[in-house]
Amino acid sequence: MSNRLFQGVVHQMRDAIDRVVGVVDETSAVLSCSELSKIGETNDFVAFSISEAKETFVCEGYTYKTFGTKLKPEFAVFVEGTDEAAEKYAGLLAVSLAKIKQYYDEKYDRNNFIKNVILDNILPGDIYVKARELHFNAEATRVALLIRIMSANDISAFDVIQNLFPDKQKDFVFTINETDLVLIKEIKPGIEVKDLEKLARSIVDTLGSEFYTRVVVGIGTTVTGIKELARSFKEAQVALEVGKVFDTERTIVPYESLGIARLIYQLPTTLCEGFLKEVFKKGSIDSLDHETLFTIQKFFENNLNVSETSRKLFVHRNTLV
Repeated sequence: MSNRLFQGVVHQMRDAIDRVVGVVDETSAVLSCSELSKIGETNDFVAFSISEAKETFVCEGYTYKTFGTKLKPEFAVFVEGTDEAAEKYAGLLAVSLAKIKQYYDEKYDRNNFIKNVILDNILPGDIYVKARELHFNAEATRVALLIRIMSANDISAFDVIQNLFPDKQKDFVFTINETDLVLIKEIKPGIEVKDLEKLARSIVDTLGSEFYTRVVVGIGTTVTGIKELARSFKEAQVALEVGKVFDTERTIVPYESLGIARLIYQLPTTLCEGFLKEVFKKGSIDSLDHETLFTIQKFFENNLNVSETSRKLFVHRNTLV
């Protein structure tokens, strides 16, 4: 679609500039050009310069200016000539085409639409209208997975996850910030939490073993209907935050398995502090020995179930009580 989008602008600019102008992608293939015979041609030097994120460069009598909406340049506009005028024309065209591409993506891109839904950047009444425009299945069952990068290297976790889930009609991957990625995956109705954990495990293991990138994954509940996606995403966020407080060793944290930790996490800080002062009147919680703290932790992990806790600690129920 980008080539048709750019070709319309390039065609209109041809007479105004009176020079050969066009657009290449990150592989250096000419997507659109005022000289139609050049469309489809490639140049390895141009591809290398774009991959090196050079903003402006000259090659074989043409001035190039990169542009794009992602972290790395996706395209470059080229103008015949290496003089100052060619550089100015290239700069103006790059700004214009970047804005046009951004507008098109915001209006027609499904990935951007899903991102706006989960971040509540779209009015509820507009969601189904937009879904119909994009021919988007609004009633499918989906789940949100929040992937947080804890330690990384030069490998792009975003690219790895996109390659793991290549079906762009059903699976959507996008970034929230420098450390958080979101995977919205269409699933079969009635799928169990353990199956979602296997899915998350494949992400953690692939990034960890093959690319030495440590991540943790929060899993929201499965939802039916596009309006509910925002809830699943918020649950995945809560899962990571609760896991960070109550179980730092876990790399996969499903919202449904948080148990009483979720309730405690949502209590006001002042209420928790008041409770601790009432219970531990003679000293702070830090004065407890390691064994007592370990027992308390297991008690909460088993949702205050005495029998289950005693079984996990290999002690009699009466001993624990």
